[in-house]
Amino acid sequence: MTDPYGRALDYLRLSVTDMCNLRCVYCMPEEGAAQLPREAMLRVEECVRLCRVLAGLGIRRVKITGGEPLLRNGLCALVRALALIPGVEQVTLTTNGILLGGFLSQLRDAGIEAVNVSLDTLNPAAFRRIARRDGLEQVLQAIGQAYATGLPLKINCVPIRGLNDGELVHIAGLAKERDIAVRFIELMPAGRAAAFQGLSEAEVRAALEAEYGALSPFRGRLGNGPAEYYAAEGFAGKIGFIGAMSRGFCERCNRLRLTSAGVLKACLSSGRSVDLGTLLRRGADDGEIAEAVRELVRRKPRAHSFSARYGAEYHRADEMFRVGG
Repeated sequence: MTDPYGRALDYLRLSVTDMCNLRCVYCMPEEGAAQLPREAMLRVEECVRLCRVLAGLGIRRVKITGGEPLLRNGLCALVRALALIPGVEQVTLTTNGILLGGFLSQLRDAGIEAVNVSLDTLNPAAFRRIARRDGLEQVLQAIGQAYATGLPLKINCVPIRGLNDGELVHIAGLAKERDIAVRFIELMPAGRAAAFQGLSEAEVRAALEAEYGALSPFRGRLGNGPAEYYAAEGFAGKIGFIGAMSRGFCERCNRLRLTSAGVLKACLSSGRSVDLGTLLRRGADDGEIAEAVRELVRRKPRAHSFSARYGAEYHRADEMFRVGG
């Protein structure tokens, strides 16, 4: 499946819930948000059917997201079914890690091949300020358990001025003794994140190099996304950067996003989407669903409109927990 700009789309981010057990200040209101009615969410079998259609169009890798996906009933059954779809080569998961420790065995048995854990601080008090909940100890334990199983693991950190900018060196240090990837993701001004100021890739890299020495580009491939990876002397793992704002990567975009309500988005910042869930429930056959996907792909924007680097036609800052961050 190729868009008008020659980009091959083979990666789906599948949100399975808009619920979360944290209330991160740059993502959700402290009191929570109105949740989708249960009947509006895709059922497991509907997720599987839509993913089967998408796999027939060229999707090869599925990342399960939320909200917090481990809150979704039937998640492991969904993972197992997705892993059996012809054409799907990899099913992975992104999580805040709070519940991960209790699910690791089930997830591995179901077919999860890698996990990303979001972690913005190693300080319990700062964790409480950012997430508005406790839970750092559970997250760190789960990271250790996941690593001990040999499950490929990435840590995702969003550097934000005034929240965690003094801790980035320590977070990067998680990759020193363990063969994991710690990635620093530039804040994208979607939803509540627009009220905060992120640090640029250049700022984070300068701080890390001041502590650990020069970072050398890593030419291998880690994962399916836009991160660029570096090696630091004496580190078992790698350091990654996703410079969505300062560097940009839209020319290499390979993804679509399917929300838990069945809305397929071609770009995070675009108002263009197609409601596959409604189409499916109205009785559309797989061919009609596939054509709706093709039509959306034909209208995929050249670039997002969050940064001055690009000039996309639309700028729609959806809440990330609804889209599938």
